[in-house]
Amino acid sequence: MIWPAGILRSPVDGAVLHADTPHSLVADERWPVIDGIPFLRADRRVLADAALVALDAGDAEHALLLLLGDQDGWARTPPPSEADRIAVIRDTSLSFRAAMEHLAFGPVATYFAHRWSDPTFLSGLALAEAHWTNPTRVFELACGAGHFLREFARAASVVSGGDVVFAKLWLARRYVSPSALLVCFDAAQRWPLPDGWADLVFCHDAFYFLPNKLFVATEMRRTGRTILVGHAHNALTDNLSSGSPLTPAAYAALFGTPLLYDDRELTRALIDGRAPCPMPADLLADAPAIALAHGAVPHLVRDGLAVPAAGTALRRNPLYHHGMIAWPSERYAAEYGPLATYPAHTDAPDHAIAGPDTAAAARCRILLDLPAQW
Repeated sequence: MIWPAGILRSPVDGAVLHADTPHSLVADERWPVIDGIPFLRADRRVLADAALVALDAGDAEHALLLLLGDQDGWARTPPPSEADRIAVIRDTSLSFRAAMEHLAFGPVATYFAHRWSDPTFLSGLALAEAHWTNPTRVFELACGAGHFLREFARAASVVSGGDVVFAKLWLARRYVSPSALLVCFDAAQRWPLPDGWADLVFCHDAFYFLPNKLFVATEMRRTGRTILVGHAHNALTDNLSSGSPLTPAAYAALFGTPLLYDDRELTRALIDGRAPCPMPADLLADAPAIALAHGAVPHLVRDGLAVPAAGTALRRNPLYHHGMIAWPSERYAAEYGPLATYPAHTDAPDHAIAGPDTAAAARCRILLDLPAQW
């Protein structure tokens, strides 16, 4: 939950950060730390200083209130009101979904609420499982609310993630992956990790959004041994999301000679329980999204990430209403419906326990391992 001393670096000059108080890190400049999450955004110096003033005065709630109002450049909704932010901070009984509504996540809230069963989430699990080299330390770039971190924690001893939006990391801490090491920083600026720190650096459904992709790719290779980039939108096809995608060949050029995949093939491989088949860039022109792997060869997709451990409490996928799929929006249905791995109808129970009898339903996402306060 708290970063070990001497690991994190300054986003300004790369100097080693150390704790000068329980709520701050310092090198040549100071940075706030709230709920164990360092705020290291060099482009938010004024905001960081305001949070430090509050923390130094003993007002941690006001510091958190400030950081929960910060958004990224792709936000489609106005920032949350002060009243809504206070409600999220003080009401610990709120569900994950209610907290996202208070924080004005807009369409992202639907995406995060149902991410565990999205076919694109399964493609990310397949990419990770097929190139899993028993990493000790895993770092996820643009980890959002921690969905993948929660799965990675089953198989790696040190799980960490970074995102540009503090509110997403805070939701990961409270609801989704409380044991992960988390840090708020901008991937287009100096990364706060030392050379070679992570055995695996993972980024899913986010790389195509990032500016200065060459810099980001260079930092990924600097900090990690195996690099996995999943669900990167293809500039040669139409897609429903904003961003600045590249062609498959251009993505590959950033990482040398990585293995490339059609994202849809990864989802199918996970459902089939087999190794995914890589493809050359020139055969991926019609793939809506691609994935790549640098530094590892594919193997059989195991159940370590795709299927919850025996004894885990499962719930029926909440997309089912009275046994029938009810999409949360037309956009969601258009984006995820055609590749959904779960059937339109099910008679699965509301609750079940993971084991041999439920493995198939869990793999295809009829049954889910959801956080307690989903």
